[in-house]
Amino acid sequence: MQNASIAVIGAGPAGLMAAEVLIRNGYRVHVFDAMPSAGRKLLMAGKGGLNITHSEAFDNFVTRYGDRQSRLEPLIRNFDAAAITEWLKQLAIGTFTGTSGRIFPSEMKSAPLLRAWLRRLRSEGVQFHMRHRWKGWDKNHQALLFDTVHGEQTVNTNATVLTLGGGSWSRLGSDGQWVGLLKSRGIAIADLVPSNCGFDTDWSDHYCQRFQGQALKPVALSVMQGDGGYASRMGELTVTATGLEGSLIYAYSPLLREQIQTFGESVVYLDLLPGKDSLKLQKALAKPRGAKSWPHHLRSCAGLTGAKAGLLREVSSPEDWSDSQYLAELIKRLPVRLLSTRPLDEAISSGGGVCFEALDESLMLQQLPGVFCAGEMLDWEAPTGGYLLTACLASGRAAGQGVIRWLDNRS
Repeated sequence: MQNASIAVIGAGPAGLMAAEVLIRNGYRVHVFDAMPSAGRKLLMAGKGGLNITHSEAFDNFVTRYGDRQSRLEPLIRNFDAAAITEWLKQLAIGTFTGTSGRIFPSEMKSAPLLRAWLRRLRSEGVQFHMRHRWKGWDKNHQALLFDTVHGEQTVNTNATVLTLGGGSWSRLGSDGQWVGLLKSRGIAIADLVPSNCGFDTDWSDHYCQRFQGQALKPVALSVMQGDGGYASRMGELTVTATGLEGSLIYAYSPLLREQIQTFGESVVYLDLLPGKDSLKLQKALAKPRGAKSWPHHLRSCAGLTGAKAGLLREVSSPEDWSDSQYLAELIKRLPVRLLSTRPLDEAISSGGGVCFEALDESLMLQQLPGVFCAGEMLDWEAPTGGYLLTACLASGRAAGQGVIRWLDNRS
């Protein structure tokens, strides 16, 4: 059905990618967004350096999507890290791979990428309609309904791609207001929950005031998994006013969130000195302290200072320090109780969303023919490191291709 008019609602990476696929296949594409400008969350994500994808082997890459791997794998296989790098090259955006395997644009920032992408889309004919907040459908469930600066407007379209984001960073547009609109049409939606988020604990006022904002690095974090074994990795954390945040804890956020929901808390274990052997540490701590204070003794014998030493004092009791063996064990496996996630709006991303069971293989809602969904509004989550943006781009591309197949079958 050539020259059909397609509405893409949401001007983030998934929506822009769907628009690109559709405009290049001869369709008239209109992109709508509630915000004054496109890609606001993408711009925020790139403030410290835009990690767009990851160079690790594909078989490892797709495991980052947990129990949604089987649904996302075919989408990402069709638009993997190599394809994303080539796509960036076509936008005259170079890339480089960091020591961790993460892939970044050469300029690091997202603004040059977004400007080049929007310029190309507009030159190809995509029309953008900003400050258009989607309100569902008209009373006949046919035309799309929008709130605009000029009042309520309806839009007729041959197909619709919804790329409305999750529930985090609502000030940038992904406020989750679409949940009620789809639920009212009988679409199965998993509750939106914080992902890649910080966690609250019960710091004392002293520790919070003294060490808030300081880094714990390097540390190794271990957490029990469902099979009783422990997952562990090394990285860094940041002490916050209420608990901990940072990429090291973000990576375990689905597991930690589930444990808190089930048991009311989750206990993680921190190795404060991951480079030190336990036995050597114990022998060093057993040296006579003499007139030295405990902080001085820890610094001289173990190299433990700052927020790390403060955390050891926070979690242990004075009696623990008289036993060098037990103190060494604590330093190598210090328990920290996590009591809750930070609020959804503070999270980097969200879990939950449109259930894959409500979609066909082309990402079309089975109960709403002609309506496709992509991006973070789908029920999946992944750690930071390029996995989030890769899945948004790949699912947006897949939704655009799904629209084309659906319209071709109807012509």
